Amino acid sequence: MKTALTALFVFAAAATAGCSAAPAPNGRLASTQASVRGAQEIGAASVPEASLHLKFSEEQITQAKAMIAEGNTEQADVVLQQAQADAELALALTRENTATVEMRRLQGQVQTRRGGK
Repeated sequence: MKTALTALFVFAAAATAGCSAAPAPNGRLASTQASVRGAQEIGAASVPEASLHLKFSEEQITQAKAMIAEGNTEQADVVLQQAQADAELALALTRENTATVEMRRLQGQVQTRRGGK
């Protein structure tokens, strides 16, 4: 019984993997790559937590490209959705960091001016 179930599972998995009718998620791939570039351009690599999510996104893009090449377009689309989320998170974390640094700079200026009066 176990062997029959295992064979059925293997057959179903092979059939599903081989019959991906979904088109390649080229649009999602392009938008995800654009999000990664945007995060890189504003300095995500210099913000530790953002850098980590940027790395995740880049790795997921590589994984998705391999899936697309193998014909696993539906799985690639899911991986690209996660990559997009990681890239957008890296972007948001970098912006938050930039705003925090600027706020501290301005607070320092205010303190200096108050202390000088």
